[in-house]
Amino acid sequence: MAGGDGIQLVGFARPGGGAGEWHTRDVEESSNVAVFGLGYVGCVTAACLARLGHRVIGVDRDEYKVECVGGGRAPFYEPGLEELVRDNVAAGRLSASSNAAEAVERADIVLIAVGTPSQRNGNLSVEQLHRVASEIAQHLPRRRRRLIVAVRSTVFPGTCEELAGRGLTPGAGALVVANPEFLREGSAVRDFLEPSLLVVGGDDAGAVQEVAALYASLNIEACLVSLRTAEMIKYVCNAFHATKITFANEVGALCSALEIPAEEVMDTMCRDLKLNISPAYLKPGFAFGGSCLPKDLRTFAYRASRLDLKLPLLESVLPSNDQHLGRAIQAVLDLPAERVGFFGLSFKANTDDLRESPVVAILEHLIGKGRDVRVFDPHIRLDSIYGSNRNFLLSTIPHIGRLLHARLEELVGWAQHLVVTQTPAPAFAETISRSGLPVLDLAHVSPPSRSLDRSLG
Repeated sequence: MAGGDGIQLVGFARPGGGAGEWHTRDVEESSNVAVFGLGYVGCVTAACLARLGHRVIGVDRDEYKVECVGGGRAPFYEPGLEELVRDNVAAGRLSASSNAAEAVERADIVLIAVGTPSQRNGNLSVEQLHRVASEIAQHLPRRRRRLIVAVRSTVFPGTCEELAGRGLTPGAGALVVANPEFLREGSAVRDFLEPSLLVVGGDDAGAVQEVAALYASLNIEACLVSLRTAEMIKYVCNAFHATKITFANEVGALCSALEIPAEEVMDTMCRDLKLNISPAYLKPGFAFGGSCLPKDLRTFAYRASRLDLKLPLLESVLPSNDQHLGRAIQAVLDLPAERVGFFGLSFKANTDDLRESPVVAILEHLIGKGRDVRVFDPHIRLDSIYGSNRNFLLSTIPHIGRLLHARLEELVGWAQHLVVTQTPAPAFAETISRSGLPVLDLAHVSPPSRSLDRSLG
């Protein structure tokens, strides 16, 4: 989003506010940026920021990398990087040094892009990050203005907060934000200049905005979030990518065993942009149930086993769903109330299908523990359900008729705590709000009222 006469405009939302109100602020066209770490992420970041018009100095202990960049060469092969380094060094926008003091003194913003490799136990090593943070902190007393330190390295939530222990505190003149990278080796330059996602997170709104402004000339709206959210997003993205690859490979293995063209199956599946390749279902909520998903997953796993195929990802879906249901059961058991009312009985909203409903499983467990529960579901009337639907419910909870309320007002008048398992219609949400009852929101409803607390992750 470019403004006129050398002014850039950047969208800004209050950190942690999600899709909050957006504002604009004038910022300088270019900034002095120091990038600590000239590996794949750092070197690409430094060269691309210089390409955007910023004055960038790359800092690294490795003299080879410093000499390469200083001489207008990339220290490793990455398509398009050599030309970027050469052109921006020649233009005077990019330089390199092993002198951290000089870089910190000149910079408006420092980006840390050092490695965070895995340890033997699977944890990440933040040794390099801590070393650089301590090094930056040593030179803060020489500065006359605050320094924004943005962490580009992949770090687990809470790591940026830990840098306060390394001297990067507001009191010392440093503000820490998270600015995770989403670059792929082999297409990193293109990923930077044509980003699909831009995330900046922090507790100081001004610092978040200034880091986002570095990318203002790119054709993307920055996602401005809280500090830990920014750290978590990178892990979630990578986990999702790995899951997609594994899913496709397991489908491919089963298709191959059945002599079905896997590419045709997956290509056709990807044509559905409403449910399959879309945000659909990608929202934390309650456990799944119903007559289709559990049954089909069981069939998938059983038929694969008959072909001597192990599909660990697909075989783990139902056990994972059971674990999530177990967390929900424990959350309800932990409630201090004696009388607990449930909004929703069917396996999802806007249906009366009760087959394999996770709510029925919760009620069965709670009743077995001697808990006093009641239920309201706008689409469930015991005298109108029949067949396998009715048989499933009555075989699981024979006396369900005594637990069902015909009106939500009756339930909120009886209950001491409500458990919401599906999204209530606006009128029902208003009734819940007016009741003033505490709410355990298992469905992660987008709160229709402030009384709906997101209590289960």
